[in-house]
Amino acid sequence: MFILKKNNSISQIAQLRSPKFRQTGSNCTLSFWYYNYGQSVGAAELQLLVDGLKKPTVLWRTYYSEGNQWLRAVIQLGRLPHPFQFSLDKISLGIYEGVSAIDDIRFENCALPPPALSCEGPNRFWCRDTKACIDSLLVCDLVDDCGDGSDEDSCDPDLQCNFENGLCNWEQDVRDDFDWIRIRGPTPTVNTGPLKDHTTGTARGHYLYLESSEPRRFQDKAVLLSPLFHPSGNGTCVFRFHYHMFGKEVYKLSVFQRTVSNTKGWLLWYKFGNQGNRWIRQTLFISSSKPFQILVKGIVGDGFTGDIGLDDVSFLGCALYYGKRNLPTISTTTSGTSVPATLPMNNCTEKEFVCRASGHCIQMMQKCDFRPDCSDKSDESACVMEVCDFEDKDLCGWHQPALEQMSGNYSIPIRKTFKWQLGRGANLYPEQEQHCPLTDHTTCTEEGWYLFADSSNGEFGHTADIATPVISLTGPRCKIIFWNHMNGSTIGSLEVLYKSSNKTSKLWTQSGSQGPQWNRAEVFLGIHSNFQVIFRAKHGVSYMGDVAVDDITFEDCSPLLISGKPCTSEEFMCANKYCIPKNNLCDFVNDCEDNSDESPSI
Repeated sequence: MFILKKNNSISQIAQLRSPKFRQTGSNCTLSFWYYNYGQSVGAAELQLLVDGLKKPTVLWRTYYSEGNQWLRAVIQLGRLPHPFQFSLDKISLGIYEGVSAIDDIRFENCALPPPALSCEGPNRFWCRDTKACIDSLLVCDLVDDCGDGSDEDSCDPDLQCNFENGLCNWEQDVRDDFDWIRIRGPTPTVNTGPLKDHTTGTARGHYLYLESSEPRRFQDKAVLLSPLFHPSGNGTCVFRFHYHMFGKEVYKLSVFQRTVSNTKGWLLWYKFGNQGNRWIRQTLFISSSKPFQILVKGIVGDGFTGDIGLDDVSFLGCALYYGKRNLPTISTTTSGTSVPATLPMNNCTEKEFVCRASGHCIQMMQKCDFRPDCSDKSDESACVMEVCDFEDKDLCGWHQPALEQMSGNYSIPIRKTFKWQLGRGANLYPEQEQHCPLTDHTTCTEEGWYLFADSSNGEFGHTADIATPVISLTGPRCKIIFWNHMNGSTIGSLEVLYKSSNKTSKLWTQSGSQGPQWNRAEVFLGIHSNFQVIFRAKHGVSYMGDVAVDDITFEDCSPLLISGKPCTSEEFMCANKYCIPKNNLCDFVNDCEDNSDESPSI
């Protein structure tokens, strides 16, 4: 369909109406290809008209000529329970010169889930009237996935908030830079933020958003605080929320958990940058043996097209904490590190680790194994962090043994040594721009931080090592994922090493220039105990080549957790009682940790 020009009279409108639809399921999307080209082709918009609502909801807009090409638009509709139709409106303000066209309209995943004959299993929910069988994680998440509302019946209102009537029992943090704003319809700045909320899918519904225009500045933060929870029965609770990160200069959204009130807590999840004009669902599993609080932190990017939206937050398997109104606080020592005012009474031996908050004893093998065994996570506090993006100018536990030895020897000037250091594009000297990254990998901006080995120090053949503290134990699927930047005519090499007692072996290596971009690398570790991981940069023949790394992640590294439950018919029981999928038998990978899945007798 395209628009045929008739005349130049003022304010003509061409409207294309869809048929009427009765309802959609929760994963419904609409896509189409559009063409908008010409000197004064003007704007077009797609509107949603819902029965019973006077005001239409704008779903999509194009403002000006977008070149001689077909472009694809994808629009998230989500669950719309009432009859509706679409109107594609083209407005001409007098002079219309150009072509506007639309083609290939497609609806996907728009039906409600089909009825099922049976719905068995602990993780399934059988809908009352529609008889659909859905995942139990979709129950009480403020979205009617069943189509009859039965998955949202008898839910605890204290455990969910759709922001339609305020903040519910959530609060704005007073120690941040500004507040989240409750709004309906589009955010004030075009090309950023949501056009509609997630709950109703229309401009009538409310959501929270973070305004990134003036007077906000780069890295200002707004923090939202949940009520206090304590874990129910099995100790695991699920946090679901929907976020919207659309705009060229969107920066960062992160979720923290804390058990002590005057701390930032520990990072559960984060997302950087533009994620498209859509609401995205995120599910986090939270374990805690003591009362805790969730913090949702949004950070402003370097510009006004950086609005972030938040809607439909809900908890499952958690209970509100009605004890003291506040979490305990901790005192700070003169060195700036936070410790409890006194270490609790404990009966731990020298071979055991004392949990700082509770005095609970755990085996030394459980310290630094990527799984918090202490309720306050103190067993993982002096270890390497699972995810490190260097954005807080923090090395996340990585250290340089050679520099520590030299710091006591004043005859060697440390600043002239070939070593790892934090850097960013904004701080580069003109001559460094040819061989050092201009932007980091995490934020893709000049303001983002990365780790690099500065080749203007040291000489050919010198090495710079940066190492983790000792890692006590890893699981069978453990791997390291990182991004590296190796550009320059005299680049040396980068190695990833494994060091245990006196033995060091090479896991991965790369030499020479790899081009002016960040490259992803993945290194399999598997099961190891009492070892360190080392990144080693080797100096090239000249200064034209700095090796850089960013976004180092230890994935699936916590050791196996043996639940004691019987294995299902699809699983194999290891000798240590751990259950693995039968698919993992005899595949040369020690999935059980005791190698019983690779036994020749199977």
